[in-house]
Order: sequence, then structure tokens, then C-alpha cells
Amino acid sequence: MKRLYVTVVALLSMTMTFAGNENGMNAAETNTNAEISATAQADSTASYDISYNLRRLGETLGLTLDQMNSVEALNRTFRNDMMTAAQAGDTERKELLAGAVAKDIRYMSYVLTPEQLGKYETLINTTLTNRGIEK
Repeated sequence: MKRLYVTVVALLSMTMTFAGNENGMNAAETNTNAEISATAQADSTASYDISYNLRRLGETLGLTLDQMNSVEALNRTFRNDMMTAAQAGDTERKELLAGAVAKDIRYMSYVLTPEQLGKYETLINTTLTNRGIEK
């Protein structure tokens, strides 16, 4: 008896799949295209989320505890600026991105030593390049 029910359900689902009219198929295709577009935009926005492991950054740069606290606060500001740039239009994006990076480097120069700042600039530039973000 269970086999009969499973067979009937499978038959009905296959029939419904093949019986879709052209308007229904186009509507499904349109929804798929909209989902792909939304996913692409979300991926683009996600690449602008510059969050990193603060502990590892501290180890790499040799930060003190006071520097770690300051860098954490500056990272929040930088992430907010980057997300603002990600949501902007194409014409404004490059300008906002360049401003966010310049502001972050300027603020970090007050907190980090010259050697630490050099390493930090290298890390930020590498991160932006790896994520496909052009300044």
C-alpha cells in the first residue's frame, strides 16, 4: 500500500513538473534572475566587509594592550566606512573607498609605530587586492 502512495505522489509531481505552462516557466526564470542579481550584489557588499581577527593582527604587528583597544575602535569605524562605500553607486564608490582607506591609515598613524604602520598598510592593501576592491 505504501508503494502505491509513493508511486502516485512521484507520478503526480513529475506530471506537474512537465505540465508547467510557458508563463509559469518565464515567471520562474524571472525570479531566478532576480535572485542571482541579489546574490551578486550581496557578494559584492560582502567583499567590502573588512573584519579581521584582531588577536592575529595584534600578534603580527606586535601591538600592546592599549594599541589593541584603539585598533579595535578604529576597525569598527573603518568597517562602517567600507560598508557605506559598498552601498554607494559606482561613481561614488571609488571616492568613498579611497577616503575610507586614507582616513583609516591616518588614524592608525596616531596609534601605531612607523614599523607597525608599514606592516598594516601592506596588510590592508593585500586584503583589498585579494577581495578585488580597487582603491
